[in-house]
Amino acid sequence: MATNKLWGGRFQAMATPDLDRFGASIEFDQAMAKEDLLGSLAHVKMLKATHILSATDADQIIAGLQRLQAKLAAGKLEFSLANEDIHMNLEALLTKEIGPVAGKLHTARSRNDQVATDFHLYVKERLPQVITAIKHLQRVLLTQAEANLETVMPGYTHLQHAQPISYGHYLMAYFAMFQRDVERFEFNQQHTDLSPLGAAALAGTTFPIDRALTAQELGFSAPYTNSLDAVSDRDFALEFLSNAAILMVHLSRLGEEIVLWTSYEFGYLELADEYATGSSIMPQKKNADYAELIRGKSGRIFGDLTGLLTVMKALPLAYNKDLQEDKEGVFDAVKTILPCLHVMAGMLATAKINKTRMAAATERDFSNATELADYLATKGVPFRQAHAIVGELVLKGLQTGTTLQEIPLAEY
Repeated sequence: MATNKLWGGRFQAMATPDLDRFGASIEFDQAMAKEDLLGSLAHVKMLKATHILSATDADQIIAGLQRLQAKLAAGKLEFSLANEDIHMNLEALLTKEIGPVAGKLHTARSRNDQVATDFHLYVKERLPQVITAIKHLQRVLLTQAEANLETVMPGYTHLQHAQPISYGHYLMAYFAMFQRDVERFEFNQQHTDLSPLGAAALAGTTFPIDRALTAQELGFSAPYTNSLDAVSDRDFALEFLSNAAILMVHLSRLGEEIVLWTSYEFGYLELADEYATGSSIMPQKKNADYAELIRGKSGRIFGDLTGLLTVMKALPLAYNKDLQEDKEGVFDAVKTILPCLHVMAGMLATAKINKTRMAAATERDFSNATELADYLATKGVPFRQAHAIVGELVLKGLQTGTTLQEIPLAEY
């Protein structure tokens, strides 16, 4: 039986349904339907402008694509596993919409540069969303920090009391981490803002296309300079996942400290009821489940990054079917990090701060020992000697239950 695939001219047999299912990507790449239609519109407008297609044919295709856009926006497009991917599905739907002239849309184009263009457009649109969400979290951190400039709490190294700090100073450490995240995602935009369209399968096309025109139509800053690189490059996606992984490290660290600070042992924070959960058996429990979920979801993003790195590590030029595995991790990362940022911002904005408990934790912990050693150093005592003197005072204080500020002046 002959195959009915759009690419099946040289094939005489059809794949079995299980092979179709194994090779298809429509279940996930339909997320790029909007981008695929945008890319097709830019392409056909270029074909019209360069007279590769007649105005009559091009206008008919443009009208058909615009009707598909309207149906997509209304949720009225249905995709088929038999058509493999979003590109073939939309071409089949366009053919149903306007007839055989739809086949002219693919002139001077390959699915290789088509999917790369879709993927660039997808990431390009999501990067500002991620940056905006991080900046919103930063504003929450800044607001809370300004309100707690003099809220004293212990500073930790090795999770042991080190020196007193303010809660505002503590929050601004995370502000600085997230600022680096913003800068990384902003840089990511440079490598995403390139158009692969016109590279065709790998070596360009003999048609007199205008790659600058399609790049401009799609809002890209420029086309790729090399056609092999254009269809095989996924650095922009790796950068996105790497940035997302580092962002989740920061969110996970903050989530871990929220879990600690809200425990009975610390009691520095109490989460608003809407950002906590209870226990099905223990009535007294108020769990920081959302902070724990953010901490746990970091593993998903690390896996997404590792997965794409592994896909890319030994791929020969140019396009390979392995690259079908490039999208799900990025889609998952977008769906994961945006809610995590939103939830973390809300959790911090609504948390109750136990200033008394924070301050009390610094009163008998000898965390002012460094300041005393520094004071002695300013009076001419070598710092190593000052360190030893204060260490002995701490030991005596621990033995007698006396803090440094309670030691009589005569003994000093």
